[in-house]
Amino acid sequence: MSEAVMRIQARPLGQVNDADGVPVAVYESSRAASAAVAQEIGQLIRSKAARGEMAVLGLATGSTPQGLYDELVRLHREEGLSFKNVITFNLDEYWPMNPIALQSYHRFMAESLFDHIDIDKANINIPDGTIEQDQIAAYCDAYEQRMGDAGGLDFQILGVGRTGHIGFNEPGSSRSSRTRLITLDRVTRLDAASDFFGERNVPRRAITMGVGTILEARRVVLMAFGEGKAPIIHRSVEEKITATVAASFLQEHPNCEFVVDRPAAGELTPVKTPWLLGPIERFGEKWDAKTVRRAVIWLATKLEKPILKLVEEDYNEHGLQELISVRGSAYDINIDVFKTLQQTITGWPGGKAQDHGGPARNQPFPKRVICFSPHPDDDVISMGGTLIRLCEQGHEVHVAYQTSGNIAVWDAEAVRHAEFVTEFCDAFDLISEQEVNRIREAIERFLGHKQPGDIDSPELQRIKGLIRRTEARAGAEYAGVRSEHIHFLDMPFYETGRVRKDRLDDADIKIIKDLITTVKPHQIYAAGDLSDPHGTHRVCLTAINRAVSELSDEPWMRDCVLWHYRGAWQEWEPHEIDMAVPLSPDEVERKRIAIFKHQSQKDKALFPGPYDSREFWQRAEDRNRNTAELYDRLGLQEYQAIEAFVRFDVGAGDV
Repeated sequence: MSEAVMRIQARPLGQVNDADGVPVAVYESSRAASAAVAQEIGQLIRSKAARGEMAVLGLATGSTPQGLYDELVRLHREEGLSFKNVITFNLDEYWPMNPIALQSYHRFMAESLFDHIDIDKANINIPDGTIEQDQIAAYCDAYEQRMGDAGGLDFQILGVGRTGHIGFNEPGSSRSSRTRLITLDRVTRLDAASDFFGERNVPRRAITMGVGTILEARRVVLMAFGEGKAPIIHRSVEEKITATVAASFLQEHPNCEFVVDRPAAGELTPVKTPWLLGPIERFGEKWDAKTVRRAVIWLATKLEKPILKLVEEDYNEHGLQELISVRGSAYDINIDVFKTLQQTITGWPGGKAQDHGGPARNQPFPKRVICFSPHPDDDVISMGGTLIRLCEQGHEVHVAYQTSGNIAVWDAEAVRHAEFVTEFCDAFDLISEQEVNRIREAIERFLGHKQPGDIDSPELQRIKGLIRRTEARAGAEYAGVRSEHIHFLDMPFYETGRVRKDRLDDADIKIIKDLITTVKPHQIYAAGDLSDPHGTHRVCLTAINRAVSELSDEPWMRDCVLWHYRGAWQEWEPHEIDMAVPLSPDEVERKRIAIFKHQSQKDKALFPGPYDSREFWQRAEDRNRNTAELYDRLGLQEYQAIEAFVRFDVGAGDV
């Protein structure tokens, strides 16, 4: 796609006229999408101010609009955007909920936006989670009245949940629904579990604007980012309107737009299979090597045929006539795609001393390698087999754990370790009994009064961090990484003691740059898996990209290749894979044992994520096996498992 944004009309089933579709703006990144929406809001505020009018905004919470609020704050600070003529109404709030609680939307909005701009606090309206239940109906009516008295919503920002909820309008909400108290769907509560340190702590009800309230806004923009949102975006705009998916009612709005990044648009027909809708140039695509590979793999998978058995009729009967006319015969296309996939397979991820024609550069050999792991277990979960290969093949492998992971340990696990240390110190008379008792009593005193969602005490945070650190060291060493090459970066952005983290700053980037400068790697492996429930992967990848970009002029960086891995939360699509590292049954078992070293995450992790209830080792093995089976079905070699990677050339600025 040549431009920063692709605009499409996503049509519901049965519609044939593009004009009937829902406008969808597809951006290459969530940052670009957020900046575009912020610019539109800024223009609205300025135009209203010029006419002496108030701009009335409907606001959303959660991780999706965070980038939007960051950009609005920047516009205020750097470009003089004033919010003195702005009135805001937030969509929803948990009930019951204290406004100063960590999970409160009052607190979220203050920390994300209101505390950083010049809005009149009297113009801020957020549903009150402390209202007595018998007063809620009257309170909701008054909330609607305040919106009406303000002139109605000029601009409504929305996110969308996995159930298709907008606001907290769960499945079954009617098109005419108004602001009210609603019971939350279990899927919604699961999705919120990481914010509350467990599903059992998530409130069961919330106050929310209704679908009818939202549809009365003069302009509606729904924002969605990441692969996890792709299925519900498809259901919302390409399937029939239904109360089961509240977001589908937006198809009826005369001035609504979905603003998404490419991963969130991944299930929309113009993005996933544009050839089914006519010439692909209409959707910013061209028949380059990657698009051809994607189309051929799609066709082979759909027909359950190996690539080399596809025939011209298969292409013609399934919307790929244009590909045949542009790229020649089916036979030639099949051979090209098959060879490309075949060349991704290598048992030498660091290259080989002798030329073997694989995806990794052969020289220099051996290489210096850094594997960046956002959490203390992503390395072995996502690329444990490749780590084993790199170490056994003689490369200098470093593993860098970017965060402590100290919020992802159960309290009981921390207490068990504290008791062990107490007994250990007592047995060997290592420190005074008074000092041991002081620390233990401080932990017991804190836990005796700890409420769900409370930030752990410094002593408890430190113990949990040490648990993750020792597990990480055990897992990496089992994979073959030398002890002196294991690095714990403890990036400052993470160390808030809560799910919501601080913004990246120069101190975070410097830590990454210092390690890269010290090691001068030929390969960097980083997590490109961005669906973790509290966004740590995304922030950690941003830090690596910034560090690599700032170091790109260094002579030793010109030969460095950045490989992205996945596996903890999702896997690469087959057409995206640049390197496929096959694993033997023995290597699969060894990888599993390396993952088992992370005992605090075994059986039931504190943050398993909303999309998959299996343990991490089970997810990793299934994904690696599925990738291998897919290669087999496409007609390639048969393996037990495959770990997949996507390549970025640092020297070319491709990060």
